[in-house]
Amino acid sequence: MFPGKMNPKMMKQAMKKMGIQQTDLEGVEEVIIRCSDKELIIKPAKVSKVSAMGNESWQVEGHVTERKKDSTPSISEDDIQTVMDQAGCDEEMAKKAIEAAEGDLAVAILALKETD
Repeated sequence: MFPGKMNPKMMKQAMKKMGIQQTDLEGVEEVIIRCSDKELIIKPAKVSKVSAMGNESWQVEGHVTERKKDSTPSISEDDIQTVMDQAGCDEEMAKKAIEAAEGDLAVAILALKETD
């Protein structure tokens, strides 16, 4: 965008003339980006907000590590009891149905009722 090197003060002035504002967020320790199958963890993270022409953009800098997203839904005793009551099944069947439905109780109940 700018030819050659420009000192930071001149860069800020040029950005201001173009209506671009950059603000650094203080105290950010990490940024987590959750995708459907994984999480990207950026730590330590430097985060800046760039505002231009009514839009906001976020710039994140740091070391990125990747981890698989845990796809196992958390299942409470209330969830299991609800499925057991609605589908008329035992605890083990209810738990398996909830896991298969990825935590969606309605889908789990319908699946159990269809097997009757």
